[in-house]
Amino acid sequence: MSTGILGKKIGMTSVFESDGRLVPVTVLKAGPCVVTQIKNVETDGYTALQLGFEELAPKKVNKPETGHFAKSGGKGFATLREFRVDSVDEYEIGQVVDLGMFDVGDTVVVSGVSKGRGFQGTIKRHGFSRGPETHGSRNHRAPGSIGQSAWPARVIKGKKMPGRMGSDRVTVKNLKVVDIKPEDNVILIKGAIPGSKTGIVELKKVD
Repeated sequence: MSTGILGKKIGMTSVFESDGRLVPVTVLKAGPCVVTQIKNVETDGYTALQLGFEELAPKKVNKPETGHFAKSGGKGFATLREFRVDSVDEYEIGQVVDLGMFDVGDTVVVSGVSKGRGFQGTIKRHGFSRGPETHGSRNHRAPGSIGQSAWPARVIKGKKMPGRMGSDRVTVKNLKVVDIKPEDNVILIKGAIPGSKTGIVELKKVD
């Protein structure tokens, strides 16, 4: 299992591939990230790297965080994430992780937080059909019956209902790397990925 990298969603555009096809891509500013902590089996029970992304001004880092970041060079970071690895032998605290691990054509897995939609009805949240709009109907966008009156006389657990939509962690697999611009820390991923612009995402390479 290879490590991943943290990035920020910039937006979407489209590019031409070598065969002339126009494909939609998501633009990510990925890295550089710094290894702020190394976890191993002896002390933590598992092997993982903690990566920091986007430097913070010293005045925005509190005292506990300042002590934690002192081991990796003293720079504070706005975002910290852990990435599981098979071995931590090739890594050291303070090491910089960048887009060098990716190549054009690689298959990647992207995780992020989907856009928050707030409280929504069943039509938008679950794709329900609406009722008739005319002929005296009073059921236009209501969800309809949600249970039984006699038996079991309750609403079944898991029933699709109106409620909060979005703001969930979403992982999209088998996405293709279309282009990499290492000088700008930019990577182009084919298709859409979860989250809004400026949202933080985790990018992992599929071995």
